[in-house]
Amino acid sequence: MGSFFIEFRDPLFSIIIFFSIVFAITFISYWWGRYRRKEDSKDIDKFVEQFRTLPSKNELQVLISSGALSQKSWLLLANAYYKNGDYEKAIEIYNEILQVSKETDTKKTMFLLGKTYFRAGFLERSKQIFLEILKKYPRTPEALHYLLLVHEQMKDYKSALEVLEPLDELGEDISLDREYLQALSILNDNKLSDEIKCEKLLVIYRENHNLIYMIFEYLFRVDQKLAWENLDHSKSEVLVQVLWNLNPKELNLDIISQSGYLRELYSARGDLNLAKSSSTFELDVLIKLDKKANATLSFEYVCSSCKGTYPFAFNRCSACHAIDSATIDIALTKDYIREFGEESNSFQ
Repeated sequence: MGSFFIEFRDPLFSIIIFFSIVFAITFISYWWGRYRRKEDSKDIDKFVEQFRTLPSKNELQVLISSGALSQKSWLLLANAYYKNGDYEKAIEIYNEILQVSKETDTKKTMFLLGKTYFRAGFLERSKQIFLEILKKYPRTPEALHYLLLVHEQMKDYKSALEVLEPLDELGEDISLDREYLQALSILNDNKLSDEIKCEKLLVIYRENHNLIYMIFEYLFRVDQKLAWENLDHSKSEVLVQVLWNLNPKELNLDIISQSGYLRELYSARGDLNLAKSSSTFELDVLIKLDKKANATLSFEYVCSSCKGTYPFAFNRCSACHAIDSATIDIALTKDYIREFGEESNSFQ
């Protein structure tokens, strides 16, 4: 009997007991955690299942007014629908929230509703929402910015320019927005001749040398001579796609010979033989190939603000709405036009 109490008081025995207790607690905690996660997952699935198909307007009103879920939860659900492109569902939820919300809680929901209307293409409804927000909360720059975008999409450039005044009073930098809207107004004015449009666009360009692609893409389309005369050689890379696609008859050899980049560009295209190499990899490869391979350039545009990528040029990013933020990436690609041209000739 005495030997038993000696073993019980053995430190090794205490250590074994201690680790046994730790193991038991860990084991129970692990399986309890798994059980809770499983139950939570069931609850989430059950909740989401309710919205696989959106409830009717009356059902939605009952669900929101019942308070079973917080307003924040409903806003998160509407935002999820918005990100997935289910604008109709998001709009219904926002509208029902506004029906049951207190007066002090409506500003954020109204802004999200107006933003969703804008993204869905309901411009007139979006405009009314933002005007209502500004009526109640005049110092709301976010609403002013979206109201400007709505007017721009509706081609109401006069109203868009008027929105810049309160933004200026709120300390926002509107210089680039003003130039951009003025340029859009000129380009979309059917009463102006191409000649007058070119003159007015060049006045805007000479002021701050912004909107290079927007202005010179139009100039090269309607008056190549004027475009070449006013082209800043240091900005040629911004216009590389426009310059690359010019008809050989539209090239100004005197101006091209004065610019290293233009000499490389048109030597790579095969029009001239003024450069033996280029610091730009793609141009260097085409120069070295010397028309021996069926290759050309492809172009991709990246927004320097949000890093969104587009296969076409843009003046305002459709994602983050930044103006004049496009940077161009060039790559080598197969020249399908030349290939199909050769194939069609072979049948003649």
